[in-house]
Amino acid sequence: MKKVIIASLTAMVVLTGCNTFKGFGQDVNRAGEGISDGAESVQRKI
Repeated sequence: MKKVIIASLTAMVVLTGCNTFKGFGQDVNRAGEGISDGAESVQRKI
């Protein structure tokens, strides 16, 4: 019974996560742009 509950919860999390991957990807992209901008700023100062 525990295996069925764990499998059901895992499936629910995975299926719910599918809808958020696009938003997560956009957030990661923005974070990467921020890091790149910061690195370029430091490089110009050097």
